Amino acid sequence: MKKQHLFFILGVMVPFLAFSQEGRKEQTDSLFTAQNEKFKSTFINDTPFDQVIPARANNQLQVFVFSYTQAVVQNFAAENEFLKGQIVGRLFGGNTTQTFDSGSASYYEQRFLPFFVYSPAIFDGKVTLRAAFKVDFTWGDSAYGVGSHSGGGLSGGQVNLETQNVEIEYRPAPTWAVNVGLQRLYDTPYDTYRTTLDKMANTGYRLNYWGTSGAGISVRKDADFYKLKGGFYKLYENRVELVDDVSLFELTSLFDVSKNWKVGGSAYYLKDRSNGNGGVSILGQGPRSLLTDYNGAYKFPLGADPYKADVIWLGGFFSRNEDMMNDRYFLSGYVNANLGSIRQDAGSGYDKTVDIQGVAANLRAGYRYGQTANDAVTLDVIFSSPNEKGIEDGKYTGVITGNTWGSPVGLMIGQGSYLIFPHANVVNRYVSAVPDLSNMGYGITGGTFNVGYDIIPNKFHSKIGTAAAMANNQPSGGGSFIGWEVNGKLVYDLGAFLSLEAHGAYMGLGDFYNSKAVNGNRDTKPTNPWTTFMGLRWLIF
Repeated sequence: MKKQHLFFILGVMVPFLAFSQEGRKEQTDSLFTAQNEKFKSTFINDTPFDQVIPARANNQLQVFVFSYTQAVVQNFAAENEFLKGQIVGRLFGGNTTQTFDSGSASYYEQRFLPFFVYSPAIFDGKVTLRAAFKVDFTWGDSAYGVGSHSGGGLSGGQVNLETQNVEIEYRPAPTWAVNVGLQRLYDTPYDTYRTTLDKMANTGYRLNYWGTSGAGISVRKDADFYKLKGGFYKLYENRVELVDDVSLFELTSLFDVSKNWKVGGSAYYLKDRSNGNGGVSILGQGPRSLLTDYNGAYKFPLGADPYKADVIWLGGFFSRNEDMMNDRYFLSGYVNANLGSIRQDAGSGYDKTVDIQGVAANLRAGYRYGQTANDAVTLDVIFSSPNEKGIEDGKYTGVITGNTWGSPVGLMIGQGSYLIFPHANVVNRYVSAVPDLSNMGYGITGGTFNVGYDIIPNKFHSKIGTAAAMANNQPSGGGSFIGWEVNGKLVYDLGAFLSLEAHGAYMGLGDFYNSKAVNGNRDTKPTNPWTTFMGLRWLIF
């Protein structure tokens, strides 16, 4: 009888509860309408933005747009007429960039990067589609053509949209995520779609090895005190019926060992059976391609015989107070070894040509002396092993990064430099003295020292910095000192995520550039490079 009474009560009350909820909704909607009608005479246009109480947000579809426009004046540019568009890689390298003895180059660039996130309500947040695209151009470069990194000429009309990401994320259970498609391929233990770029550039391997996009599948678990990630990416698929691909496998972990300290480790394996086919335009890809010289990586003198390459990266990383919130001291670093071999077929089967044994390490430390995250002093030191004897002894003891297979892939944008190491504020021209961790196989020992200060807290930011680097092996006819750098910036926030920026840097070239092998085949050391630029940055959402 008790159950029957319970069912009777529920049967009577449920309609009244539903009616009450519906009544409240009608009452709220009528209030919205009354408020908007009351102030309707003050509306400029009849749009959701003109309403006193705006329409409810559509949480299923989110759109973010990154816009960056800059005016640049500097004393270096590419000499090759065909490289007026995107220029990536090493100063004085295969991209034909040279400094001017007199005069300067000036230009305006613009970047527009829309990012779409769609999570249908029918899946209750378990499935998300992400798509990111990019439009880059230099003002006045070309119009009514086809090609990326251009389209700023009179009347526009350029077909220049680039696809960066198109991927689906499925969350089968709490803390688990599966990503499928063209996705972010970063050497970080963090979720690349829910972590800021600054954090990823200062933790893990700091994007020094992998900082690009790749098509594949990744599975991750983000628990309270640890993170795990595994991934498979197809970097190049040449002929589908042949084993002539480049594939990458990843396993990464991160553990919180205390309130401040985190430690992690990773293993990456790259299987290259492409024999250099595919790649970036006419530059190709792989250890003996022209792309390596373009990017400032090591070019293996392998000859014309077919090759197979296998490379493994084994490393670990750590951090203390990486968000600079628990106390005033912060620290991070990594050690990463690349091991493997290259085998070649001279007609009697594949035999080992080169053993690969290199290592790189980084340490970043700082002190936050003020109230904002920018009120900090930071020291950043980096090392990579040199390759002293080419491959004559059957060994390569330098470092290998993703820049051997793509451009740019391994990014060194977190050091706070502009000319010795590359800076992130770029559109079509990403050039520096040391864009790759291997430094063409000569290795590197270098560092930066930066002091930031908020003139107006969280409103008006400033920074001054220095950098210096030396090669761990000398090129023929040159010394080991790469050079020194001084730089600075001022950033004023005009509004939320809208800022006006001014940057400048000057580099003094060292005796490393006395060598014709690294200075663009000049008889004398080139003129010291400098750059200045002003930028307008806006993150729209």
